[in-house]
Amino acid sequence: MKYQESVIPQMSLIEATKKQFEIVDSITKEFKDNEMFHDGDRGVHPIYKRPRTTAKVENVLASIFGGDQAVLVRGSGTGAIRSLLSALLEPGEAMIIHSAPIYMTTKETIRMLGLRTEEVNFNDLDAIKQNLPHSEAKVFYIQHARQQPIDTYRLKEVIKLVKTINPEMIVVVDDNYCALKMHGIGVEVGADYSTFSGFKLLGPEGIGVVIGKSAIKTIQQRNYSGGSQVQGPEAMELLRSLPLAPVSLAIQSQQVEVLCDLLNKGEVYGVKEAYITNSQSKNVIVELKEPVAREVIERSKAFGAATYPIGAESRFELVPMIYRVSGSFIESTPALLEYGLRINPMKAGAETVIRILRESLRRE
Repeated sequence: MKYQESVIPQMSLIEATKKQFEIVDSITKEFKDNEMFHDGDRGVHPIYKRPRTTAKVENVLASIFGGDQAVLVRGSGTGAIRSLLSALLEPGEAMIIHSAPIYMTTKETIRMLGLRTEEVNFNDLDAIKQNLPHSEAKVFYIQHARQQPIDTYRLKEVIKLVKTINPEMIVVVDDNYCALKMHGIGVEVGADYSTFSGFKLLGPEGIGVVIGKSAIKTIQQRNYSGGSQVQGPEAMELLRSLPLAPVSLAIQSQQVEVLCDLLNKGEVYGVKEAYITNSQSKNVIVELKEPVAREVIERSKAFGAATYPIGAESRFELVPMIYRVSGSFIESTPALLEYGLRINPMKAGAETVIRILRESLRRE
């Protein structure tokens, strides 16, 4: 299958069920005396310097992902990345990034923080070996999900190589779309820090997560004011969503594979080829025989599909999503703008997606 090597292995349903149990086990070690029934406190607690409940939820997150510490921040995944990079780097300092189209909000973060970047092809381990010893960068920044269809790098392998060459290099992983899906996020496979959005784990809007080492304290200090804090009730809402995420996401992953198989067997007229990518979330990229992608997207909403994201796997996104291929993918493969669809079944079965596609591609 096209780009098969780019697909990142995801937890099976059995593995996701085990992860659910592990999350609940971690919760029981931190929340006792029926505290899970409480909504949580607000304000800058004199001991914790943030809501006590928020601190307890952060302890659970650190435990779940095997990190030293965790902090909840405002601004979802983007806010997490910005908070962390601003704590690690001063304006003018450099970080190494993958030589591929970069996610738009990450690009803006680099600009607004005044950071320099050094591009290296992460798909080529020899390129990393050649460039790293001569680099002035303090941070090695890697996106867990794919930036382009041809990406094949393995996160753990790249992190291990970086740490072998330069143990002092700070490795930061953008784990958006990968937390509680893949077999471990960045900090679980050797990175110093991981960032991701709680919104993509069925949590409330606007909450980001940073897990890692000493820079966590810097982030907490910079967000000291009450208005900057993630309040206890918000933290509890995120915590209650976490056990529900792994199994739900594993079922979704399963239906992505079923859908791709059905499309390649000719279930929908007008489809040239379908393949799975991790372009942000795991989804099916459909290449059409004719340049009618925009028309199909527009028609599909009349048959029940969502045609734009809210958080791309947020709690609101139940119906299948049929929309344009991601900006970074279009930048690397421009023809996908007219010929390509990005489809995520969300909480639907593959047969629902097939029905909607048939209706949307039908010529009257």
